[in-house]
Amino acid sequence: MTDQETDQQDEEVDNGPVDGPSVIRNFVRTLPGKPGVYRMLDARSEVLYVGKARNLKKRVQSYTKTGGHTNRIARMISLTVDMEFITTKSEVEALLLETNMIKKMKPRFNVLMRDDKSFPYIVMRRDHDYPQVQKHRGARSIKGDYFGPFASAGSVNRTLNTLQRAFLLRTCSDSVFDARSRPCLLHQIKRCSAPCTGEISKADYEALVADASAFLNGKDSHLKQELSARMEEAATALDFEHAAVYRDRISALSHIHLQQGINPATVNDADVIAAWQESGQTCVQVFFYRGGSNWGNRAYFPRHEKSYETEDVLAAFVAQFYDNKMPAKSVILSHKLADADLIEEALTLKADHKITLLTPQKGEKRALIDHALTNAEEALGRRMAESASQRRLLEGVANAFDLDAPPQRIEVYDNSHIQGTNALGGMIVAGPEGFLKNQYRKFNIKDKETTPGDDYGMMREVLTRRFSRLLKEMEKTSGTEDVQAEDKPANWPDLVLIDGGQGQLSVVEDVFVELGIDTVALVCISKGPDRDAGLEKFHMPGRAPFMIDPKSPVLYYLQRLRDEAHRFAIGSHRAKRKKAMNASPLDSISGVGGKRKRALLNHFGSARAVSNAALGDLVAVEGISDSIARRIYDYFREEP
Repeated sequence: MTDQETDQQDEEVDNGPVDGPSVIRNFVRTLPGKPGVYRMLDARSEVLYVGKARNLKKRVQSYTKTGGHTNRIARMISLTVDMEFITTKSEVEALLLETNMIKKMKPRFNVLMRDDKSFPYIVMRRDHDYPQVQKHRGARSIKGDYFGPFASAGSVNRTLNTLQRAFLLRTCSDSVFDARSRPCLLHQIKRCSAPCTGEISKADYEALVADASAFLNGKDSHLKQELSARMEEAATALDFEHAAVYRDRISALSHIHLQQGINPATVNDADVIAAWQESGQTCVQVFFYRGGSNWGNRAYFPRHEKSYETEDVLAAFVAQFYDNKMPAKSVILSHKLADADLIEEALTLKADHKITLLTPQKGEKRALIDHALTNAEEALGRRMAESASQRRLLEGVANAFDLDAPPQRIEVYDNSHIQGTNALGGMIVAGPEGFLKNQYRKFNIKDKETTPGDDYGMMREVLTRRFSRLLKEMEKTSGTEDVQAEDKPANWPDLVLIDGGQGQLSVVEDVFVELGIDTVALVCISKGPDRDAGLEKFHMPGRAPFMIDPKSPVLYYLQRLRDEAHRFAIGSHRAKRKKAMNASPLDSISGVGGKRKRALLNHFGSARAVSNAALGDLVAVEGISDSIARRIYDYFREEP
């Protein structure tokens, strides 16, 4: 697009309401017929939608029609005041870029995957003569064999427990291993073969590692036959002690199969993904099968407009789910995807080996899909029941506090410190979907004028910083200091709940008056006599303190909110205090990084000894130049 066309477009936006199809039509004139990604933006420059196209010109042109759109697309077009484009070499590259942008920008009209945590693995470390087996999450930086993914930490822990019982592999760290002089308790309860003290030979331990690897690779049926033969051989030789060991291993392997449930005979490595939709909501169940064993499942609830079909939700989910995860060789789906070939090609490119998408209609693979669909339907039913209960609680909160409508976002604040040290404030967030833990925030108290231990001063600083930032966001999006209610950002609260009494209420009221905030309901909750739960008093501006029926579920809900804020503030305070205790004065010296710090501590033994060292002694440390030595010397003596 030329600069003249851009200026003309800006004038059209500034001069008032803009017709979405006309805006899009202006862009179509200059678009190439190449693959790429397009973004639709609203008047606040927020991304409404991110899409990919094999032919950008044809795809975007479809939005210029005046009819034939669903309500969702028609609304999206009407809100569009600007568009941005990126051309790519292929449609596969466009798909990968689209997925990345959706996860980063979270557009309103796209299907959004909410939970994107990495999955845990089991790693058999190969950087030691006696391999250690442990749980692992994150980048594969450890040298060893990785098995997974597992659906949850619980699945990993159960499998690790089985490996200990069946194969007696060590789980201790290398430092603990090297420091042992006699077997630990795990050896006494038959959970470790104690290679640290030579209770087992290296060759025998390697045999245990090989058996464990075979089990994790799905060769457990052959392994059980081999163990059974060894048990009979030992029993025949009247070596009942070793026979009992083999018996226990077979028992442990059988136990893990009972826990895993369905273990298919014809499916080795596969991810089974099934989507169930009801009342405009979708649950996607993902089951992991590795080596023919079920390694757990997890339910996801993507956010999307109600008009999305199940197939569209599933396609968007698969693309986003594997953006930062490695797929199995087979991905078995409950619905046929329109872009199945394209997604398959993108996953193959990402994994660097052939990935196959399947939608089975019969046989064992179909039975796996039916099982996943049943779980998805049940999980969605539970979630909808919980949401209904949550809505009723929020309606009860609105009634208790005379609010115009049930609050969609509640922010709860609490402070934590010990005699003023390591002071910080904590904020937790709750809404119709429960606690929104990814939006929790902590505030380190920075104001030097705040008296240590002054809870009122701390609360004033926390609320001032929080709402000043929100007001700046509103001014930025509206482009003016005259901020209207509709300009409120998505993270603007409907209700602020403070752990405290009338004093805290007065402080927060003053903050809101200073900032000109009059659209947020404010409530303080003070503990009852002797801090008894159920006797809390609530304080609101212009209203006498009041109580809520001790048996009311609304009171219990408010107590949970307060207790969660207290837990978060206390936990953050403890983490800050622990960090401060472990801090070294060397960390504050400019030019002294991790390498020089280690060299100084290794040479002198402690930071205290460094502080008392003479200038000549400092220079003698490897990596410490004359200038750095002088800086360290002056730092501890406060010399210029």
